[in-house]
Amino acid sequence: MSDFERLALLVSDSDRAREAAEEVFAPLADWVPLEEADAAVVIGGDGYMLQSLHSMLDEGRILPAYGVNLGTVGFLMNRNRQPDKLLGRIARAKPLTIAPLAMEAVTQDGETHRFCAINEVSLLRETRQTAKIEVAVDEKVRIKELVCDGVLLATPAGSTAYNLSADGPILPLDSQLLALTPISAFRPRRWKGAILPDRSRVTFRVIEADKRPVSAVADQREIRNVAEVRLEIARENELTLLFDPGHSLDERIVAEQFVV
Repeated sequence: MSDFERLALLVSDSDRAREAAEEVFAPLADWVPLEEADAAVVIGGDGYMLQSLHSMLDEGRILPAYGVNLGTVGFLMNRNRQPDKLLGRIARAKPLTIAPLAMEAVTQDGETHRFCAINEVSLLRETRQTAKIEVAVDEKVRIKELVCDGVLLATPAGSTAYNLSADGPILPLDSQLLALTPISAFRPRRWKGAILPDRSRVTFRVIEADKRPVSAVADQREIRNVAEVRLEIARENELTLLFDPGHSLDERIVAEQFVV
């Protein structure tokens, strides 16, 4: 039997998800508001799952989330199969815990912004000028001047997203690692990035910030004109995703490495 007696139904704005929710999923249970629920069923794609998890973080009510993929890729979701048996699938689902990154970004005018990132935090140049960024790990400067379009730090859950597109490594979910990946690095020319223990604290400092402005993006949230960005795992904000047996994110991460 499932421990989740009260379920909330969260549905993306896409026509496909709305139609499926109304015709298929709505009649399956007596859905309750999120604030009364034991778990959330998220209908949509990876983007909507990230949006839903961030809403939970913002509201301070973090619930296990079971995703049904009606989007494109669906790394964070379960397959949309046998929708009429949804409640039984949730009862048999396996929990998987992921920890987001905590970002503290200081802008050029001294304002401090704090956000969490489930996938990655990326620094990106704002103009045609390349960015120049100092990279420090655990307070020790590792690269004095990274000349690039940007740089990112990805969690294992986010390693198959922007990080993979930037030729970063895919990390198994239980690896307790982070991927530090440059985006179109010009100097050091041969630096391809680094794999770090997830207890690491990473600091990016923007060099010549006035001439070469840089933005920081924590998943879907952007802060422009940053001067310094500090990152570490936010263990107090761990999230739980629910996956069907045999269809876990670990398997998808392994399978992605054999796509040709």
